[in-house]
Amino acid sequence: MLSARNQFQGTVKSVKLGGVMAEVVITVGALEIVSAITRTSAEQLSLKAGDQVIAVIKSTEVLIDK
Repeated sequence: MLSARNQFQGTVKSVKLGGVMAEVVITVGALEIVSAITRTSAEQLSLKAGDQVIAVIKSTEVLIDK
């Protein structure tokens, strides 16, 4: 269990592997969350479209615009 409160269950829409990083797009309801993680992490998690995942967002890393 994680202490982070901002956890969203979703479905992986796409995974784009780069040389060092990977872009993971997760669908949460009508929203999409885009995450940049290391390629190694994406490969270790065996992430692929259709996987059920939990996106954990640290409150110190959220930007707000109005």
